[in-house]
Amino acid sequence: MIVAVGHADLTAATLELVEAELRERLERLTDGAAGLVRAGAGLPVVFGRVVRAAGRKLVVLLPTQHAVPAVLPEPDRSGAAELLSLAAEVRLLGFDPADRHARISADERIVAGSRKVLAVWDGSPSDGTDATAHLVAYARAQGIPVEVVWPAGGAREPKASSSRGEAARRADTCATRGG
Repeated sequence: MIVAVGHADLTAATLELVEAELRERLERLTDGAAGLVRAGAGLPVVFGRVVRAAGRKLVVLLPTQHAVPAVLPEPDRSGAAELLSLAAEVRLLGFDPADRHARISADERIVAGSRKVLAVWDGSPSDGTDATAHLVAYARAQGIPVEVVWPAGGAREPKASSSRGEAARRADTCATRGG
């Protein structure tokens, strides 16, 4: 499977640029591998749309708690709904979607099961609110090929515009987090 990981705080204009870049990357891959995304807003939705537009199977990962789907943070719910409508398959994974460390652990498991990672990453180090750099390093340490996707003109939302709660909600990464 192909997994996409990346910053959760991409601007709307950057998400459009990323969508075009991901579309080009998937067109170059001729293996027909499915894409895997962890349910959420932003990058996961963009990747899900691109995967389906490329005629590939989309697998959506939903968090569970006590063997039932967990309630996602409010900002991720509409994105998750769209992803579920695009999904050819839904997988369940036990983790708390409100817990940053649990999300990172889930993303590591997703990355470890992939054969390629598309990392929407500006090259910045992990900073306590964003684990994209960590997931890139993790994939490389596992011997999983990583392609960095950072379009010219790409930008992230300024940190000052995010409340502490919003920054915490935004998982270090968005794992579209496939193979």
